Amino acid sequence: MKKNEINSFEIARLAGVSRSTVSRVINRYPNVPAQTREKVMRVIEQYNYFPNMSGQVLAGKNTRTIGLFLIDSGKVSDDQISNFLLANVIETASTQGYYVLTMIVRDCQDPEAVRSVKESFYQRRIDGGIFIGATNSEPLIEELIAEGFKIGLMDYRLPGTNDPNRIVYNFDNMRGMEMAINYLTSLGHRNIGIIQGDLHRYSGASRYFGFIEAMQKHELTVRQEWVISGEFTEDSGRRAIRSLLSSGHELPTAILAANDSVAFGAIQSLYENGIRVPEHISIVGFDNHSMSSRFQPALTTVHVDFAKVMSGLTSMLIQYVEQGTIDIYERVAKTYLVVRDSCRRLDR
Repeated sequence: MKKNEINSFEIARLAGVSRSTVSRVINRYPNVPAQTREKVMRVIEQYNYFPNMSGQVLAGKNTRTIGLFLIDSGKVSDDQISNFLLANVIETASTQGYYVLTMIVRDCQDPEAVRSVKESFYQRRIDGGIFIGATNSEPLIEELIAEGFKIGLMDYRLPGTNDPNRIVYNFDNMRGMEMAINYLTSLGHRNIGIIQGDLHRYSGASRYFGFIEAMQKHELTVRQEWVISGEFTEDSGRRAIRSLLSSGHELPTAILAANDSVAFGAIQSLYENGIRVPEHISIVGFDNHSMSSRFQPALTTVHVDFAKVMSGLTSMLIQYVEQGTIDIYERVAKTYLVVRDSCRRLDR
């Protein structure tokens, strides 16, 4: 018999055990004696036996595969944070014996893209899915949750929803913005602006609301000419500064950026126009990007622990797949301020 033709019945015969014992070994049941497990595994390895996955699915068993769906219209390979998030999910899943089926979704309004994502769930190719980069109340995600599929979400929150199959892990964006404003006011800044992120995403909206709330706590005026629309990219930061400079309005003494990439673009655009950071204007980022400490000037920013969030979200989803329940369905990771060189104290 060829090695690629062998089945579980033959494995059982060669190992001198029952077929149910082979099944328990393959599915990692703990109630198999170590000596028996070792004997079965020797035969499995000798004949390169792999159980038929379609048969496993038809039998109602897990595929030990999770889906990872990155919603991004840009070039993902150029984005360090996206690559870090993807790698962290894959590494965490791998350590727990799971595969990751990865898909980049360019547009959630594209019927073909939506069909491809749905197929992964409805055809039982995956046991659950993690979505990164989705706008809040994304119809595709809400439909999958309503159908009972197990979904993990980062940077996504719908108040009032408590679906047991909706697993969420976010950052404390409001507190992060509060710490940034507290720091700037301690340096004497009162004229503070913001370059927003994508307000359709949880982090964009929550960081903006955190900015508004913190300004109000310090009884500072939010001047609309210093509230600049943006996204989460360097180019967005450059465009925001060009817009601010062309408006003819006076500049704030400090600007909060929606994330570090936006801050990088903003600083570069300021330099191109003869405005230096922090000598002429202070900048605070958000995320603590891997390049932030090496940027010139080194960027003061709000730290978020991407590794903790993505590994935690992946582990929570796998636990839910295997056990059908978890202790907490929504977690929030703490943020803290990292002070570097991009802000200066104002002369009193």
